[in-house]
Amino acid sequence: MKEPLLNRNLLGQAHRIVVKVGSSSLTMPDGSLNWVQLQQLVRVLSEARGRGQQVVLVSSGAAAAGVGPLGLNGKPKDIHMHQAAAMVGQSRLMAAYDHEFLKSGITIGQVLLTVSDVVNRKHYANAQSALRNLLGLGVIPIVNENDAVVTDEHRFGDNDRLAALVAHVVAADALILLTDVDGLYTAPPKDPGAFLISKVESPEDLQGLLITGRGSDFGTGGMRTKVDAADIACSGGVPVLLTSAENIGRALAGETVGTWFTPTGRRSSARALWLEHAAEVRGWIIVDDGAAAALRRRGVSLLPVGVTGVAGGFHAGDLIEIRDMTGETIARGLTSISAEELVRFAGDKAASQGMKPVVHVNDLVMVRHSERPYHTA
Repeated sequence: MKEPLLNRNLLGQAHRIVVKVGSSSLTMPDGSLNWVQLQQLVRVLSEARGRGQQVVLVSSGAAAAGVGPLGLNGKPKDIHMHQAAAMVGQSRLMAAYDHEFLKSGITIGQVLLTVSDVVNRKHYANAQSALRNLLGLGVIPIVNENDAVVTDEHRFGDNDRLAALVAHVVAADALILLTDVDGLYTAPPKDPGAFLISKVESPEDLQGLLITGRGSDFGTGGMRTKVDAADIACSGGVPVLLTSAENIGRALAGETVGTWFTPTGRRSSARALWLEHAAEVRGWIIVDDGAAAALRRRGVSLLPVGVTGVAGGFHAGDLIEIRDMTGETIARGLTSISAEELVRFAGDKAASQGMKPVVHVNDLVMVRHSERPYHTA
């Protein structure tokens, strides 16, 4: 198993990195592309590729780049208008990247992902193979969510989260999250007395901080989503550097910039991390003490006979929480049975004889209990 990169000063020597850049770093106030910023980013990543590093770029900015051509006043809030802006802007964004990377003789490849590409086992393997093949060919994959086909119910939500999962899909040595501030501060940077946090070694280092949401008119995330993404990456063994887009060159030159999040867990699959941290729960079930004990021992599927309660209108394929008799969540998983069907058979050994598992062991992930130590706004 790959050893984690423990020192940010070695980023320029990492074999494989995932770099995420946000809309706020790529667009002007009117939503048009910030060519100067894009050119600087491409130049630094081209230099990294030239010295043998493999680079995956997760880039926001498609919807923002479509705002101007569609004559919209700011970022669209409606999902359908957002999709329209993304479809118009994606081609413009990729054309800009292609133009700049070709100056260094580098080929790029567009990769548009959906939640099913992470959750569905077959899709996951295909996405992983495609990305690794591109890297092996010397191509820089440019990844974004496939906004043209997603819905509010089935989307990553923001590209920070997507980048954390992509870092696990490609087994990256590190994830670099680029934004419009130079790192994580003890309070909003404009507040008097706020100072940069250089290193985060555990969630306890964030105790009591106020971490805000969206920071720009064209972004979908904000500092909160970046810290959450760092938690997803680090909990699966991938270190994270959070800094400004202007600092990317300094970061890869080995300078101490931004906020460095050290790994807190072992390497894991993006699919397991998505189920545990990121996917939206559609309902929950209560299981008896015997089923809870069996699940905690791991390596077993959940059968209908162990279910004592059902809540939510979930359908087959939805993500549900599994709770014990005290109400504590012990696992999450993709159910193969709808809530309506499960109510009829739950706890009835005779009626459920021969039925498929409620959640198969391959679609089950145990939940680690760690409350956010920081405040949100």
